[in-house]
Amino acid sequence: MSSPEFVIFDCDGVLVDSEVIASRVDAKLLSSIGYDITPEEMSERFAGLTFKDILLAVEAEANIPIPASLLGDADKEIDRRLRREVKSIEGAAWLLQSVGLPFAICSNSGYERLDITLTATGLKPLVPALYSAKDEDGVMEKPAPDIYLMAAEKAGASPGRTFVLEDSTHGVHGASRAGMRVIGFTGGSHTYLGHADKLLEAGAETVIAKLRDFPATVEALGSFGRLG
Repeated sequence: MSSPEFVIFDCDGVLVDSEVIASRVDAKLLSSIGYDITPEEMSERFAGLTFKDILLAVEAEANIPIPASLLGDADKEIDRRLRREVKSIEGAAWLLQSVGLPFAICSNSGYERLDITLTATGLKPLVPALYSAKDEDGVMEKPAPDIYLMAAEKAGASPGRTFVLEDSTHGVHGASRAGMRVIGFTGGSHTYLGHADKLLEAGAETVIAKLRDFPATVEALGSFGRLG
């Protein structure tokens, strides 16, 4: 048994429905330079990674030269669309007020991007602690475990008693490597066929599709011990 002490939420695709917007912008830009990919494929293959890491993967895979301006172009267009379009995931505000445990958000997005999405959705006042792997230190970016471990250490929580909610395989890998207990989430608009299976294969103990199921799931997992 490992009674819960602390909770970590991913942000994009878990609390704010931003992944689908980023996938549409990124797919369009990549297709414009000769790497044809759909938004759905972007979500399945690259959700949870920074666009910089995505570009490195594309360059290595397809040997396509990446224009120096592409990263900046993507950031500007995504930020513009997020300010106008982003919405919270259903139940996000309720969850942040009802989770019943100390919690933090750990994200690969930078603080500026997090401020845009959390402000636009009205969630910002509900967040007690916010950590950006991108702006803290590049080596902390998921799937590295460092950002999770830093958040737990600052909260004085044991990694083994920390529960993480993640929507991407990269996030699940990182939290699992940190020794934390991971619940997968498939309730964002970017979810795809086989999403839950991939999260389980990556190390999630179980998967939920509704944020309102999270507190009861944490309670059950804490009572019965680690699964698998």
